[in-house]
Amino acid sequence: MPLAEVAPDQRGAMRLQSISWGLGSALVALLISWGLALAGAVSLLAGLETALRSAGCGFFYGLLAFHLQRVDPDDSHLQAGLVGAICGLRSLGAPLGMAALGTALSRAPLAESLPSAMMLAVKGWLPLWLPLIGSALVLHGAQRLLPVLRP
Repeated sequence: MPLAEVAPDQRGAMRLQSISWGLGSALVALLISWGLALAGAVSLLAGLETALRSAGCGFFYGLLAFHLQRVDPDDSHLQAGLVGAICGLRSLGAPLGMAALGTALSRAPLAESLPSAMMLAVKGWLPLWLPLIGSALVLHGAQRLLPVLRP
């Protein structure tokens, strides 16, 4: 239904639902990221910064997911693409530690050092992606269990 045809009280309810999706997704991303930071060997300040960045990305993911669900609820490829796009943007905003990758590649011949360099890259990106993927899974699972959450 086009937004112009929606009653004003329904529009307010949809706004609140959209914001609740964003806040819920942000909270899940924050908790997952904070848990990863506490489990790892990072300082609390660095963990807090990472958690806040993940929460911000989770918030925008939740808002976009709500409106995507409202427009085309059956397009799972588009929903997966949204998760990938937000994860990609999050990855671009964080340092990867290229010095460690360069050191890993310069120690031995390429065939021997490439697997360790790839593992360093995955270990650098995985903490960035897990909170957002967790938010997407929780949001998708909540929609399946509680149909009232759908727009």
